[in-house]
Amino acid sequence: MSEATAGIGARRFPKPKNSAGRDLKAAIGVGALLGALVLIAVLVGPFAWYLLVAVALALATWEVCTRLREGSFVIPRTLMIIMGQAMLWSSWPFGTTGLVAAYVTGVLALMVGRLFHHGRNSPPQNYMRDTAVGIFVLTWIPMFGSFAAMLSLIEGNGVAGGFYIITFMLCVVASDIGGYVAGVSFGKHPMAPAVSPKKSWEGFAGSVVFGMVTGSLAVHFLLHHYWWLGALLGLGLVVCATLGDLVESQFKRELRIKDMSNLLPGHGGMMDRIDGMLPAAMVTWLILSFIGG
Repeated sequence: MSEATAGIGARRFPKPKNSAGRDLKAAIGVGALLGALVLIAVLVGPFAWYLLVAVALALATWEVCTRLREGSFVIPRTLMIIMGQAMLWSSWPFGTTGLVAAYVTGVLALMVGRLFHHGRNSPPQNYMRDTAVGIFVLTWIPMFGSFAAMLSLIEGNGVAGGFYIITFMLCVVASDIGGYVAGVSFGKHPMAPAVSPKKSWEGFAGSVVFGMVTGSLAVHFLLHHYWWLGALLGLGLVVCATLGDLVESQFKRELRIKDMSNLLPGHGGMMDRIDGMLPAAMVTWLILSFIGG
């Protein structure tokens, strides 16, 4: 390559403005492994998908509750995991009715359990704070995550439930790739610097473009429905995923931690990997249920 050609290449491909802040090789390896697990679960059927989601939600709940307990919050970790699993598995035979019934049961158990945490003769300390945080975690992880599991139960328009899961995952991956590429290459204007300094409007724009294009293609070719519904799906998913990322960033900022755990090299903890997927799963289920119905 001549010096002139090298100079042209350097001008065409500018050095990235920002660093990803992660071990990229480890992140790609772990991401590929997780992708393979998702593909296997989709191919096996709804039970395998539910089982995969159940493991992810249990690990995420364990991580979050552990960090909260380290931060002096009184959180019944075992109860939270059990009630989260009850919410998830109740949604299989009973749909949203089972999910809501298990959720309110869990909320009641938290309210009463925290009331008598120190016994009948000792008044509870920080009761409202700890109860509110416990309800927040039940909503944040198992409630939202159960909608991801219920994607496998959608069967309409002559399309099997696995294709709805694939559509969801394709949009999630596209959103991540678009946000990463645009954010690292062009990120200049912080979206919410007080919450997440590295998240930029340029990265958000990249996520929106990739998410909407992928959603349009997936809904049209995999679900055999209107492409514009796919674009709406991609936009809603990206917005919810971005808000989910910001919520976790503020959560970690208040606890003064970088990652929820070191379970997944290059990603942090399980919650660091699925934080954006959780609220995105809810809006995805709403739109894809309409398409399937």
